[in-house]
Amino acid sequence: MPSRPDHALDAGEVKVERGERLTRKDALALFAARDVIRLGRLADRVKRARWTGRAHFVINRQINPTNVCVLSCKFCDFATKRGRANAYAMTIREVVDRCSPELREVHIVGGLHPDWTWDYYLEMFRAIKAGFPQIQIKAWTAVEIDFFSKKFRLSIEEVLRSLQAVGLAALPGGGAEVFSERVRKALFPFKIGAPRWLEIHRIAHQLGIPTNATLLYGHMETYEERVDHMLKLRDLQDEAQGFMSFIPLAYLPGKTQVVARQASAMEDLKTVAIARLLLDNVPHIKAYWVTMGEETASVALHFGADDIDGTIGEEKIMHAAEAASPVSLTRGRLVELIREAGCVPVERDALYRTVHVYDDHASCESSVPQ
Repeated sequence: MPSRPDHALDAGEVKVERGERLTRKDALALFAARDVIRLGRLADRVKRARWTGRAHFVINRQINPTNVCVLSCKFCDFATKRGRANAYAMTIREVVDRCSPELREVHIVGGLHPDWTWDYYLEMFRAIKAGFPQIQIKAWTAVEIDFFSKKFRLSIEEVLRSLQAVGLAALPGGGAEVFSERVRKALFPFKIGAPRWLEIHRIAHQLGIPTNATLLYGHMETYEERVDHMLKLRDLQDEAQGFMSFIPLAYLPGKTQVVARQASAMEDLKTVAIARLLLDNVPHIKAYWVTMGEETASVALHFGADDIDGTIGEEKIMHAAEAASPVSLTRGRLVELIREAGCVPVERDALYRTVHVYDDHASCESSVPQ
């Protein structure tokens, strides 16, 4: 017996074909849709219209200088308190030693350390750029920028200009979690909420500092809250352009166990696809292999994603929450994952400028069943 047609996708599909912007109602209908394959085909067409058969990656390394943090967020397995057996704090030398000549990007985030000085943060950047001038520094979430502002009594603009002067290239998108006061009060009541996160990214964009944006999903948030989160990002991009990419991050239960199990691969793919359709003014949608796993990230290249992040080097935060993925991947493995999806691998830098195209005449015909 043939399955019933899924009309939840109809209105969204018509609007996408006409080049019209999707509404909140449209996005919620997409989340309600049962036909994930049809949703994937739609997002894939939008992605390929923008990026043809290309899929991006970067030779990068994550550096988490400390896990000591003044906050206590219920979903975080990474952070700890000063004096505990698992606490660590790197010296500047230890940070620099994690850099290497082949890196294009270092992604630096960590705990909010109560003792470090402002000079420590500035000297860290100076030391990286002195030893490795080719490296672009993508560092400090809006939560950390807010912490610096309050701790060192500087305006957000002063913090960002000072970091920019010593080598900051871009801000990562972390710390956004989900823009819901309900969820914030339940899971991270002492962390900044949506207004402050958006304000910091707005100022960064106005200063010419590009940023990324994230969504932490698969915990206690609703589909309505996921959609509202994306729409706030879309509104800010309309107002002050600067977002390079959007990264959906699946919550990993780890030891915190806000929910019993991680979101399914289908939920990952649906979220990526809807992000591509709704965030029409954000250039890149990332399938983050660390939380999705390699195979799902590869499939996501046909559900609207055009980027799978990078080599990572040593990922600690998600692996503290017991991520099943490797802590790093090689350039060769990333190229292989992209080619397995039938796409052309494009090595980029932190700002999405092309470094090398691995063009072996591969095509990126949609692998989503027709």
